[in-house]
Amino acid sequence: MKRSSDKYIITKNMEWEDLGGGVSRKMLGYDNQIMMVLVNFKKDAVGTPHSHFHTQATYCVEGKFEFEIDGVKQVVSAGDGVYIEPNLVHSAVCLEAGKLIDTFSPVREDFLDGSGVSYFGNKED
Repeated sequence: MKRSSDKYIITKNMEWEDLGGGVSRKMLGYDNQIMMVLVNFKKDAVGTPHSHFHTQATYCVEGKFEFEIDGVKQVVSAGDGVYIEPNLVHSAVCLEAGKLIDTFSPVREDFLDGSGVSYFGNKED
């Protein structure tokens, strides 16, 4: 398995990876310590409640989302950020079609090897 991304990730040359449920993504860069992912949500798409041991920081590029982290809800829109501590249950509902940039530390091995898609709990959903 490749342990780091290319130095330059030109997104116009990349296909979206369809995750189902109105969600798709493009990997923007990673190594063993960090991973950045562009995630596209159609209106009403849901990132179901889940948790992981990774620290996550998310930037809302466009659209509007209702996040819930550890039982606390907050609507975020373009220009807003979200910080999620490791192991906290979190979810998001897309209120207006948009894009998020998710950053994880350490790298999400499950994203690289295809063993799971945390947005939905598992890849079969």
